[in-house]
Amino acid sequence: MADRTRTPDTPRRDAYTADSLLAVTVQVFIERGYDGTSMEDLARAAGISKSSIYHHVRGKEELLRRAVGRALDHLFAILDEPAALPGAGPAVARLEHVVRRTTEVLVEQLPYVTLLLRVRGNTGTEQWALARRREFDHRVALLLAEAADEGDLRADVDPRLATRLLFGMINSLAEWYRPEPGGLPARALADTVARMAFDGLRARQS
Repeated sequence: MADRTRTPDTPRRDAYTADSLLAVTVQVFIERGYDGTSMEDLARAAGISKSSIYHHVRGKEELLRRAVGRALDHLFAILDEPAALPGAGPAVARLEHVVRRTTEVLVEQLPYVTLLLRVRGNTGTEQWALARRREFDHRVALLLAEAADEGDLRADVDPRLATRLLFGMINSLAEWYRPEPGGLPARALADTVARMAFDGLRARQS
């Protein structure tokens, strides 16, 4: 028997998933800011009731943790890829792999990484995300220092400063890069970033 209480505008419970809810949430957080977003805003954007959201999560902060956690999981997975592991080759080659893949992940997970880059530490989840970002940066800085010790990178550049500059360049993509049909592919963008970065970082051969 047809549900006579439904109208064409009534959202179907099976018309969304936890993933699609998260995708909508990230866009609203980016547009309105986390602090400026209410559960009513999220429900309206998703076309569902607040009670339907609470069916999946405890509240707004859990949605934030899932969103930034997705970005962090993809970033940390880069460090476990075979080409980034110790023994895979010179540190400079492993570092270049990390830089390229970080650029590609930013493009592939653009809304989630954009949100991660905008957290400011105002909640427990944001503080956790910032701590994880610092851990990622620290591991890359160690890899950069290893490459300098092997003589492949300039020894007159502080590894921590170089890491900040590298990720400053990569992270700035989130502010202007937008995937478009026929536009610059992620791999080509990663090639350009790596070329610009390592042309300045590589040790000059005598």
